[in-house]
Amino acid sequence: MTTRSTGATTAPAPVAGVIVAGGRASRMGGRDKAFAAVGGEPIVVRTIRLFHELFPQVVVATQRPERFRGLDVETVTDRFPGGGPLAGIHTALLASRYPHAFVAACDMPGLDTGVIRFLLARIGTADAVVPRWEGDVEPLHAIYAARCAPRIEAALRAGRLAVRDFLAAVEVDYVNEADLGAVRGAATSLLNVNTPEELAAVGGRFEEAER
Repeated sequence: MTTRSTGATTAPAPVAGVIVAGGRASRMGGRDKAFAAVGGEPIVVRTIRLFHELFPQVVVATQRPERFRGLDVETVTDRFPGGGPLAGIHTALLASRYPHAFVAACDMPGLDTGVIRFLLARIGTADAVVPRWEGDVEPLHAIYAARCAPRIEAALRAGRLAVRDFLAAVEVDYVNEADLGAVRGAATSLLNVNTPEELAAVGGRFEEAER
């Protein structure tokens, strides 16, 4: 693994926007957290709208594409069901029409365009651009090169499903937490809601019309 402290300073080429929505939401009591409403709008609906502002292609990787009908988004079904987020990233990279994809989880209600643009500006020769945050890494608020797809497939076939394990085998531009923290909106953009308590903390709730 190679860690670099800086990325490209020139404007990046067009990038696909990918939403990974394949989790079982076991910590949310089995309810579909992508459609939990925050600020009166389902998280995934807001994310799709924001991604259309940023990216020429928007893709949702999911095992239930019917949930996203009528939402003006392309859906792809994991080629390795049960492979977790890494399988979603793999399938979306295969569908990408562009050399890179920004990948976000479906449970991030505060994704921020300024923070995403900050990461996009770092696209260079690395295989991935991944933030460090709160002493950990955030692989589902990150950028992946489409050329990673064959290596991800090899990991999936070998039963190595952890995204972090894959990152250890490729060249990653890890974004320093201090640098990212200086970007307005970073804490909000990187926040995800995995439990009912976390959802309630951001004023979210499940609507009766949940899909």
